[in-house]
Amino acid sequence: MTTVLPQQDNSDTYTFSSRPRALQERKKYRQQQQCATGYHGNIMYDRRVVRGNTYAQHTLPVTAQPDPIEIQRQQEVQRRAVARRRAKAQLRTGTPHPVEGRIHTEVQTELYLEELSDRIEEVDVDTQTDAFLDKPQTPLFIPGKTGKDVATQIEEGELFDFDIEVKPMLEVLVGKTIEQALLEVMEEEELANLRALQRDFEEIRNAELAEVQRMEEKERRHREEKKRRMAQQQEVLKKEKDTSDKIAARAFAQNYLADLIPAVFSTLQDNGYFYDPVERDVEKVFLPWLMGEVKKSIEKRILGRTMLDIILRDVANSRNRAFTQMES
Repeated sequence: MTTVLPQQDNSDTYTFSSRPRALQERKKYRQQQQCATGYHGNIMYDRRVVRGNTYAQHTLPVTAQPDPIEIQRQQEVQRRAVARRRAKAQLRTGTPHPVEGRIHTEVQTELYLEELSDRIEEVDVDTQTDAFLDKPQTPLFIPGKTGKDVATQIEEGELFDFDIEVKPMLEVLVGKTIEQALLEVMEEEELANLRALQRDFEEIRNAELAEVQRMEEKERRHREEKKRRMAQQQEVLKKEKDTSDKIAARAFAQNYLADLIPAVFSTLQDNGYFYDPVERDVEKVFLPWLMGEVKKSIEKRILGRTMLDIILRDVANSRNRAFTQMES
């Protein structure tokens, strides 16, 4: 904090030994303490705050450092105590779990039982007191006067002139206000320039993005055209290869079959695969039909003869029976 001391000159005015300035950078008391201590803490959790009886406590100076060996020994003792308590808890036999259909209930095991009730016992007691008068108001305590009264008369304008004393502070306030206003105006102008630059940048970026998309689309079309041309060329090459294979196969077949056909025909002729159509028609069509018709005619004659024999036998039998009857 800057101390400002007024000085009086021969012209009955006061001036300042140092130029006044705003105390914006001044830190509060808590902030100063936190900066000094280096951490934000509460005195309830501060190890330096002593609680309880301090008669027999051995206090160390603030600058003294604890012994690391002593701290390690205390930690070892604490670990051993915790391990001992855990071992005792594990060795202690606990209450077994209740059987099915039953539950555990807390009961009193003290020597003297105490009745537990949810209802609090109440007793009505009346008393009658005498009437009292109101207490009078306590008079105001005024201590006795000691010493002597001394007074000093100060005339107007003897200590300071308000206009002259307020002028520096007013200049500071006005200057700070104007400075803040100028800063805000400059900030607004800078923000406007930044927005304009951002709009220009966005326009340029959009144009570049459009150009990139156009180039990508052009590259995609070229790539698809290349693939299509390659597929067409492969199809043409495949057709040419198939055509050349067919031509080669046909030439090879013609060359191979040139001497094969006469040999095949001669072999078939020798084995009887080539025949006369009229002879084959007679053998395969006419002769089977003729044999079928002859067979049918023979079957009809056999049937006629069989029927005639049956009729003759029936007639002979009937005549024989009639003749036998006539003789008897």
